[in-house]
Parts: sequence; C-alpha cells; structure tokens
Amino acid sequence: MNAAISALATRGPTGPGLDAIIRDAEDTATAPGTRNTQIIAIYGKGGIGKSFTLANLSYMMAQQGQRVLLIGCDPKSDTTSLLFGGRACPTIIETSARKKLAGEEVRIEDVCFKRDGVFAMELGGPEVGRGCGGRGIIHGFELLEKLGFHEWDFDYVLLDFLGDVVCGGFGLPIARDMCQKVIVVASNDLQSLYVANNVCSAVEYFRKLGGNVGIAGMVINKDDGTGEAAAFSAAAGIPVLAAIPQHDDLRRKSANYEIVGHPDSPWASLFTELGLNVAAAPPMRPKPLNQDELLGLFSGDAVGRGVVLQPASQADLRGGTLVERPSLEVIYEAV
Repeated sequence: MNAAISALATRGPTGPGLDAIIRDAEDTATAPGTRNTQIIAIYGKGGIGKSFTLANLSYMMAQQGQRVLLIGCDPKSDTTSLLFGGRACPTIIETSARKKLAGEEVRIEDVCFKRDGVFAMELGGPEVGRGCGGRGIIHGFELLEKLGFHEWDFDYVLLDFLGDVVCGGFGLPIARDMCQKVIVVASNDLQSLYVANNVCSAVEYFRKLGGNVGIAGMVINKDDGTGEAAAFSAAAGIPVLAAIPQHDDLRRKSANYEIVGHPDSPWASLFTELGLNVAAAPPMRPKPLNQDELLGLFSGDAVGRGVVLQPASQADLRGGTLVERPSLEVIYEAV
C-alpha cells in the first residue's frame, strides 16, 4: 500500500525508526503486482457533513468498480453510520480494550465490515474525560498495522478526520506524510471556512518542513449559493471538487440514513463527478488566508466589521475606581 501509515507500527509518531519504516512502506507500494493506493484524508468542522459526503462518495466509487476502504478517525465514531443504515459499528479502540480484558486478540472481522463493495471501520475514541482523542487515533493506527494494514489491497483509502483541531493524532496524516492529499469539506459559513483555512495552514507549514502532502480541493456542502466557500477556494488556490446543494431531499435522506450516492439516485451525477474529481485532483500547495482576508469573504453584517477595539483600563476592570499606589519594587543602582 502506497502510504506511510505503517510508520506508526510500534515506535509511535516520533520514533527513531520512522524514516526507515516509511521507506519500507513505499518500497512495498512500488513492488510488481501491488495496487497503487491513493490515501486521502478528509478534514472539516464537526457537523459540516464529512460523514454524509464520505459515505456517499465511497459507495459511488465502489459501484464504479473501485476497491474502497473508509476509516472513521473522529472520536464521535459516526463516519460509517450512514453507510450502515444507522447501525453503530464496533470501534477499534473499544474492541481492543474488551478483547484485552478477555485475553483475546483482535481480528479483522471484529472491526472491519462491508456493504456493497465498501469496506469500513471506526477507530473510535476514549470515554469522555478519560483520555486524549488524538492519542486514541495513534493507538488505532498502531493496531491497524498489527492487522496488516500496509498489505491490504485497495484503490482508495478515505480517512475521516475532525478538522476543528489539527494537532496530535488528528494532524498525523499531514505531519507524517501518511496520505498523498487532503480534501476539506466546508460550507458558506465563517466557522467551517476557519477550520478549512487552519487545515490549509497545517499543510503549508509541513510543506515548508519538507512534507509532501497537498490539498486536492474543497467539497462545498449545504451550498446555499451565497458564494463564500467558492471565494475562499479561489483565494486559497484550491479547486472546488463538488458543490452539494442545500436541498430538503438530501437533508431528509441523510437524516434517515439513506445512501444517495448510487447509480439509481437522482443525485448520481453529482457523486459520480465528485468521485472522478477526487481521483484526478493533484495535491496542491495552498495559500492560507490571514484573519482579515478570511473575514473579508463575508459581509460586514455577518462578521461585525466596523467595530472598533477599545482598550480597557485598570479603572474599568475595578468598577471605575483606581487608587494609584507606589511601587514596592526594589531598584538597585548600578555599581
């Protein structure tokens, strides 16, 4: 498999043997008879529609004859819920913990499931207040390595990552060249574009350090036609791979865990085009926006421009009364 996810093996993300493990994974990927796998990390703000987009994209790709593996890397563990009709998929982390207590080994059939040609699994996350979600991602990939991840044979591996925080395990695909390219999912709102811009900044930062991951483009979800997301894409120098409209039919079917990315759906052409664009889009170096440029994509009413920042004083903080006291600092004269 053409990836460095096996770099997580047993040494962790910063282990001394990382470079050698990455080289071994790349050598395996170029060996005769092996499939040239595209590993794509999808980032976006929580609730923006990554799971909806990925479930339908992976399903349509499978209907086109591609071998697709979908891996949920969001602690909410909801990436595969639409794919499996609302059924919860046992996560790798919870299954690992349960099997360990029972003195048993985790098997692939315990954590990987399939539907109509799509293979899918959830990494999961720790219980609330009992661990770090980013560390849970790292642990999940370590277990995938033990299950033979880098030997699996797929055309596409799609990784669904929470984009609100591009740090720790969540930023691993970008920081460690674990994927070839990144796709951001956003809408025409400031918060989702703020997250998309953060992801672009992370990609650019690691490119400056010698990384190879690039942005393939943006999927605009719940597009209401106001144009802010498209304007962001143009300013950041990344293409729009698809614009999924804000439509009641999509909302209802998503809420009912119905797949719309199949050949018989009225939305077939949309997800067919998305699949083709995702496959062909090269990894590009983005141009992240600064805060003022990002705010400039929106009208003044939307972001409160025109507000003047007024400095606060000590008197303000003390309710309007401030008694000046001499300093007790001891100042020594130079000898």
